[in-house]
Amino acid sequence: MSYAVIQTGGKQYKVKSGEILKVEKLPNSKPDSKIEFKNILAYGDSKVIEIGAPIVQGAKVEANLIKNSKNRTVLIFKKRRRQNSRRKNGHRQEYSMIRINKIFSKDGKILSEAEKISTPSKKETQKRETKK
Repeated sequence: MSYAVIQTGGKQYKVKSGEILKVEKLPNSKPDSKIEFKNILAYGDSKVIEIGAPIVQGAKVEANLIKNSKNRTVLIFKKRRRQNSRRKNGHRQEYSMIRINKIFSKDGKILSEAEKISTPSKKETQKRETKK
């Protein structure tokens, strides 16, 4: 199974094709759009590893944007004892949920590809409902 190490949002992620993960919110991105990550730090499989210095030129990872959303609220509570001073604040970090589709090597060859997601058609869902 091939993997790649990508850099986005100031963080590094080890990704495999077909994997779904949360990354920092990607600017100017709409759901169901394709995204290319070109900051590939390394890629490989169990036998061969290609490491960049600092990035591998020509390698890329393609992904689909599933949705943009916000995480759960993180409460920030500050209190100074015996001062009757307290402050309560909340923060919701924005994120983008992506699904990795393809990992390309530096020559443009596909190393790994995710399986297609099959959505059941209306006829199949109707057949399932009638069987129940």
